[in-house]
Amino acid sequence: MTDDTLTAPRRSGRRARLAQRAAPPVVNPAPPGQLGGAYKPLTDPELSAIYATALRLLEHLGMGEVPDRLAAVLLAAGARQMPGARISIPPALVGDAIAAAPRTFTLHGRDPARSITVGGRAVHFGTGGAAVQALDLETQRYRASTLRDLHDFTRLQDTLTNISWFTRCCIATDVPDEYALDVNTAYALMKNTTKPVATAFTLAENVAPIVEMFDITAGGKGEFAKRPFVKAHISPVISPMRYGEDAVDVVFECIAHNIPISCITAAQAGATAPATLAGFLAQSLAETLASLVMVHAIRPGYPMVFSNWPLVIDLRTGAFAGGGGEIAVLNAASAQLSNWLGLVSGVACSMTDAKAIDAQYGAEKGITSLAAALAGGNLIYESSGMTASLLGASFEGFILDNEMHSATYRALRGIEVSDENLGYEAICAAVLGEGHFLGGAQTLQAMERDYVYPALADRENPRTWADNGASDAWGRARMRAQEILAKHHPTYLSPEQDAAIRKAFTIL
Repeated sequence: MTDDTLTAPRRSGRRARLAQRAAPPVVNPAPPGQLGGAYKPLTDPELSAIYATALRLLEHLGMGEVPDRLAAVLLAAGARQMPGARISIPPALVGDAIAAAPRTFTLHGRDPARSITVGGRAVHFGTGGAAVQALDLETQRYRASTLRDLHDFTRLQDTLTNISWFTRCCIATDVPDEYALDVNTAYALMKNTTKPVATAFTLAENVAPIVEMFDITAGGKGEFAKRPFVKAHISPVISPMRYGEDAVDVVFECIAHNIPISCITAAQAGATAPATLAGFLAQSLAETLASLVMVHAIRPGYPMVFSNWPLVIDLRTGAFAGGGGEIAVLNAASAQLSNWLGLVSGVACSMTDAKAIDAQYGAEKGITSLAAALAGGNLIYESSGMTASLLGASFEGFILDNEMHSATYRALRGIEVSDENLGYEAICAAVLGEGHFLGGAQTLQAMERDYVYPALADRENPRTWADNGASDAWGRARMRAQEILAKHHPTYLSPEQDAAIRKAFTIL
């Protein structure tokens, strides 16, 4: 019997064990939908004071520039006409709208397995934005974003499990016609993903024809409305304290076609809202409540994401600032306020001001997104791929942010304390036995159940890292994005569906 005969099985067994340990867990230890709400930047008296001020603003200052169609339904629901063509929204009407709003509802994916239930304390990261530039994968420089970029971003995120829904993250600047832009944006979503998706409609008259595209995708006329897998992003309130007619018209049309809506308030501290954080929260809450009352007056109980997005400008320059402690605490407080009212909350975080995929990028995204998640933001928009103060979108950013979300979900999952997990017997066995926990039954179980292992972050020692080329996170993310885009070409539209859409619409 040779030495090789003696040692070969042992080497083979060791390789198998190493391969098993290197493989990802069979079950994701911390999937999307983990529970937030532990971080509470506001006390109960502070929540009450902000809400009371918001009610005072709605009742005594009221909303301006109310379109006639909306004014009629608001007045019929209990609002009051004020001097100066403003409309007062009394506290009782606000209370009725809050009481009627659904506490949870489903955002459907075309694939039912990808649908998510939103509301309560469940946290989901997704996308948003209207970037006009893309960080080019090849040149590593910004350029105008295109329709091809939108298709590529959509199919890239389709593979990323920690991004729960997709909203177009960039504008196809090479499609100048507004109707063609809305049509081709919707087509990119239908073609490249079966996750829940969201889009925007430039004008109300664009809604009905694009719903025809959704019906083709859903299997026939009227089928989309039975299980709507697209929601609309709309900003019907313009800060400070007035409605925007075009967006209000889009709200009416979306409700008529049973499209769930995310009504977004996007005030900016020191510009369109007070620079004081408490004052900002009061005005922004009042404005988002004005959207909720509008939806309630049109159709009580209609599914609406209460998207109160506090935004910040650098008061030295007037430039939008997507990262920093102020935007972290403001969006966390917004999530806390919305959840305190029992509404499905939407906030915006992880909007770094960094242009490169660098330390600023990681710090700003990590701080702001974790704060919003810990506070219980149900839907955290803008949290994936956005750079350059929302002017840019990055393919590498999508890869890195997906991994960041996995760590955040693990932090939200917390620590389960039980007799088994406390491990008294395991500690005794290790101390009295081999003197360590490596290879122990409890260790192997915990490895699969309790730990999230990064696919991209480097955990090697410095020498191994250097021997492997001394790569940085930006480079590794770029390679991964290129691999996905080279291989993942989904066919979520059948040839018949695609032909029907192309017959009805000009697809570029």
